[in-house]
Amino acid sequence: MTANGARRKVVSIVCPVYNEEQAIPIFYKRLQDVLAPLRDRYDFELMFLNNRSADKSLEILLDLRRRDPSVQIFTMSRNFGYQASVQAGMSYASGDGIVVIDADCEDPPEMIPQFIAKWEEGYDVVCGIRKDRVEHWIIKKLRNAFYHLLQVTADMDIVLYMAEFVLVSSVVRDAIINNKNTFPFLRAEIGYAGFSRFELQYSRQSRVAGRTHYNFLRMVSFGMAGLLTSSTFLMRLAAYAFPFLAAANLALAAHAAFFRSMVSLSVLVAADLVYIIFLLTVHGVYLARVYKNAMGRPIFIIDPKQSHVNKASLERNERSRL
Repeated sequence: MTANGARRKVVSIVCPVYNEEQAIPIFYKRLQDVLAPLRDRYDFELMFLNNRSADKSLEILLDLRRRDPSVQIFTMSRNFGYQASVQAGMSYASGDGIVVIDADCEDPPEMIPQFIAKWEEGYDVVCGIRKDRVEHWIIKKLRNAFYHLLQVTADMDIVLYMAEFVLVSSVVRDAIINNKNTFPFLRAEIGYAGFSRFELQYSRQSRVAGRTHYNFLRMVSFGMAGLLTSSTFLMRLAAYAFPFLAAANLALAAHAAFFRSMVSLSVLVAADLVYIIFLLTVHGVYLARVYKNAMGRPIFIIDPKQSHVNKASLERNERSRL
């Protein structure tokens, strides 16, 4: 409660963790320094989503919880991936505002007060926009090209260069966790939900400790998953290409008949086969996603024996499932 008797707002800090034993203590110390001046106005819950870490991350988190009851630990039954961890954190968060941030400090905790200030001004979404990051220039170019491709082809609003470093209001959180997509993609879900949004630019820093688990192959896989989740462009592309294919068929068929050209006939058959293969592949990929969504399997599963959480978060999650 505040001095005038009003209820203090609660801010949930959602932090996915996977093998971050070296980074967690540094992150926690920096986070505490940032939150200390705000504790007279807000209550904080620190939610660590342990994505079945194989190192000592869980032991370190348990030690933090023994010293700080605001620390909550949710351990997955297996590694469900980063986006599922974020979804889990939002599902259990009981805050009026929910901040998502990584434990490696590439997204600086020192920016959280700015996020909260903009949220207090009335914005439902305050998102970090990466204007620069520490990585090879070729990777930067490829990443930026993907962001532009995603923005152009997406079926909803996609914020260019948006990070998973974001604050959302409880209203936006409810919209995000109530979707039926088994392939969660936070940027697409925020774009689809809408609401008022403010963008804060920042430069992503080097990780403070440990090594990254995000290699080039994972980046490509994440990009393709994000594209398929947020866009039906590949299916539309097949439809857009059909009139050109039909015109080419007529032209090549006429050329083959008039000049008795086997080359034209071969090109016609090859073009049709490529189109059919592309069409079947695209439909197969999207059909697989529809099938998995229809199965209704949970996006994540929490291991209660390895989790240590507060009652308020459990009640919040139960209400969200009703």
